[in-house]
Amino acid sequence: MSNKILLLGLALLFISSCKEQDYKVTENIQTKEISGNNQISLNGTWELIGFYNYKDNVVVDSFSNNTISRQVKMYSDNKVMWCKLLKSDSIEFFGYGSYNHNDDILTETLEFGSAFMNDIIQEQQEFNFKLQLSENRFEQIEIDEDGNKIYSENYVRVE
Repeated sequence: MSNKILLLGLALLFISSCKEQDYKVTENIQTKEISGNNQISLNGTWELIGFYNYKDNVVVDSFSNNTISRQVKMYSDNKVMWCKLLKSDSIEFFGYGSYNHNDDILTETLEFGSAFMNDIIQEQQEFNFKLQLSENRFEQIEIDEDGNKIYSENYVRVE
């Protein structure tokens, strides 16, 4: 993993952990079978509501995405765009590209982004996550090289 990606992950974790909020981890995300016309789609607009940290594939800590920043992701049939509002820099942190998901894997391939993200994209364009998707909520979970969960970004559908 490149140093820039690791630095970005640590920076996001640090920012999100500045104000811990009591967040119930007991909710179990129910995923529906993805088959035929009953397929659950990522199409729409989603807002980041929090993060989970994992140890031994079990949630050990959770953080709310509170007033420090806002992050929104938008998915169309084939494209994804995300943006993060930082009070310190209103034009930093966005990315655009394509995506696909099947079963429980989400792959985003970024084409361009903000200045910081373009540096990361030069080194790595494709990002793979474990996906837990329900009708109005999803978790994109970063996994290590052994397939163990590291942390997740947790989103709710806003449109």
